[in-house]
Amino acid sequence: MSAAPRVAVFGSVNMDLVAYVDRVPASGETVTGTAFRQVPGGKGANQAVAAARAGADVAFLGAVGEDAFGEELRANLVDRGIDVSGLRTVPGVSGVAHIVVDGGGGNSIIVVPGANGEVAGVAQGDASVIEGGAALLLQLELPMGAVVSAARTGRELGVPVYLTPAPARELPDELLESVDVLVPNQHEAAAITGRTDPREALAALLERVPEVLLTLGEDGSLHGRRGAGVVRVPARRVEAVDTTAAGDAFCGSFAVARAEGRGPEEAMRFAAAAAALSVQRHGASSSMAGRAEVEALLGG
Repeated sequence: MSAAPRVAVFGSVNMDLVAYVDRVPASGETVTGTAFRQVPGGKGANQAVAAARAGADVAFLGAVGEDAFGEELRANLVDRGIDVSGLRTVPGVSGVAHIVVDGGGGNSIIVVPGANGEVAGVAQGDASVIEGGAALLLQLELPMGAVVSAARTGRELGVPVYLTPAPARELPDELLESVDVLVPNQHEAAAITGRTDPREALAALLERVPEVLLTLGEDGSLHGRRGAGVVRVPARRVEAVDTTAAGDAFCGSFAVARAEGRGPEEAMRFAAAAAALSVQRHGASSSMAGRAEVEALLGG
């Protein structure tokens, strides 16, 4: 059996404080929730757990605070078999996300960066963790300068750089010139390009990066590469209870499948199965499916 691909994740780690409601309150309105959960999350940590559960050897680079949340967040990654030698502890509090999940599984999120906001760039020793890997996964819950620093490091070391542009914001050319695969959802793609039609947004993004994987929620996903055609893969029809980490499950699993040599369409189907399993469970990193589960679903 071939060795597991090595994946580095440079990104955010938060404690998710999740309230479940039948419907999201309007401004000034109070509603009664149906449940509350405190679970480890953050887009970076979610993708790290997704990649590890999909079969990769994963290292995480980021920061937590000097608080109880920081200790719990670190322990969660360790328990998942993730290398946290690059997860530093900084003064202050850890990142927190306040999440509201409605009766249909949709969500709205407020992120308070905490320690994530103290990450200025690639620290001493981080390059050795990234070097020789099959993929470097990035998101935008760290300061933009830090993300640019990591992307440049990945490019200089010849490691494929995946960027999830969330939360959506303007993407500087100095970042995109180091990105190999951009992984937005349809809302992020529209915010970046001004195009609401997914295929038009995909075409516009391919003018800036060589490869795009565009997720469309229940409508599946689109993949495009410069000089190649567009591939569309449908989503699996399931009863969703929490879609908070669906995109992270998809991205982490897709990167692992591609690192193993699978083509875009096969990797998208693998990722779609991982995401389908994720949305049927509550929580973020805790919802990620194991490789055996994903393969069983694909074979079913």
